[in-house]
Amino acid sequence: MSSTVTVSNIGGPRLTLGFDRFERLDLDRHLAVHGKLYAPVLDDLVKLAEQVDMRGRGGAGFPFARKLLAVAAQITSPEGASELLPGEAADRRRSHEDAVVVVNGAEGEPGSSKDKVLLTRAPHLVLDGAVIAATALGTQRIVVAVENDEAARSVRAAIAERAMPARVVRLTERFISGESGSVIRAINGETPIPPGVKVRASESGVDGFPTLLSNTETFAQLAVLTSLGPDLYASAGTEDEPGTTLLTIGGTRVVEAPYGTPLQTVLDHCDVPPSQGVLVGGYHGMWLDPQAVSRAVLSRKGMKAVGGTVGAGIILPLSQGTCPLGEVTRIASYLAAQSAGQCGPCRLGLPDVVRTLTALSDGSGSIDDVRRAAGIGRGRGACSHPDGTAKFVLSAVDAFGADIEMHRYGGSCGLPVFGVLPLPVPTGAEGRVAIDWSRCDGHGLCAYLVPELIQLDRHGFPVVLGSDVPSWMERDVQRAVAMCPALALRVTSSMPGASARRS
Repeated sequence: MSSTVTVSNIGGPRLTLGFDRFERLDLDRHLAVHGKLYAPVLDDLVKLAEQVDMRGRGGAGFPFARKLLAVAAQITSPEGASELLPGEAADRRRSHEDAVVVVNGAEGEPGSSKDKVLLTRAPHLVLDGAVIAATALGTQRIVVAVENDEAARSVRAAIAERAMPARVVRLTERFISGESGSVIRAINGETPIPPGVKVRASESGVDGFPTLLSNTETFAQLAVLTSLGPDLYASAGTEDEPGTTLLTIGGTRVVEAPYGTPLQTVLDHCDVPPSQGVLVGGYHGMWLDPQAVSRAVLSRKGMKAVGGTVGAGIILPLSQGTCPLGEVTRIASYLAAQSAGQCGPCRLGLPDVVRTLTALSDGSGSIDDVRRAAGIGRGRGACSHPDGTAKFVLSAVDAFGADIEMHRYGGSCGLPVFGVLPLPVPTGAEGRVAIDWSRCDGHGLCAYLVPELIQLDRHGFPVVLGSDVPSWMERDVQRAVAMCPALALRVTSSMPGASARRS
């Protein structure tokens, strides 16, 4: 994937240093560009991270020093364990070698490419960061979790060059694959979905041991910080948020920019034409209208001031000429199908969000219906997916008010849906529920069997949700197809132009 992504920088490269000369930095090139690895002891590393308030670059922005300390608090030498209270000793008698460092290279969001770029072009910088953290924690156990074949090959080659005891775990490419619980479960050989209950990786992660898990860019930033030192590292960025960060613009352009850079400067750097709005933070992020874009600054504080977020550094401009509400509905439908189906907010809440957006698009719904659907279950999901999706939808309602008004009163804004927001390329394995109306008699059994996908209208006839069938619903859908008294229910391929198939 990195071969199709353009990489550039604003204000000078750090993470992308050497990219202008080399397509990929092998070990010799890495040492020539970044120098020899320096690994501080735990206390010094924590001070370094605290001095520049280093935050994770995976979206949540959690302080890295606190993650380090949380793992360190769980590991103790056998001698130290004897000082614990009797009830604590059994749980905490873990040596430093038990700790695990996990590089989360799962980039399941379609609009993000920055971690793949790092893993394919600068894998040794990422491994340096992982080794630095592992050394501080007194362990050699390092796992790199990736979704992309090219990234997996690059990391394995880098590990072989260094002859280090690390392993690569290949993850399934799904939107929720990057959630920390999903990554841990995948490494442990379990179903790669969020665990459904709050489990801190620092307490029980890989194989049940204390685990430090951060995303790819975070470890690369850690390597740059230890190499430059806090003062030089802080020479870029703002006083509150030192350093640079990687951004993915439009899914195909990766830019390294200092914190404090105006968002419009980044868009101009990428030759992005004026747009109807810009999504910041990805599909769990927030929409900014053109006025907010002109005032937005690349930092947590600057984005918050205009109602946005930096998140995982994903910036998706919505070009002129496509229907904003149609694009938002298209992505909400994708997000509903990507859920793990573990809780009510995902199983029923997200499909309801899609239905209300669809109704709003054709003029039969209301903004209040969308807000109600998005608000149900907020904060009660098994993971952050329903909340993130709700945030995406609600910010769109605010950003595209004029377009929505046209839909409400005219049933359309007059613009087609070009599908400019990136989604995974269909493989043909996806399926959607369809109804043969020449056969349907309105028995309603399908709505009873799969209420997540089918509901009845006021006349008792089924209304089908226009989204792919989630993997966790495939068995229920097959059952509904088989039990339809009129043999009217079918599953069709979601690929354009594909023929229908009975299931």
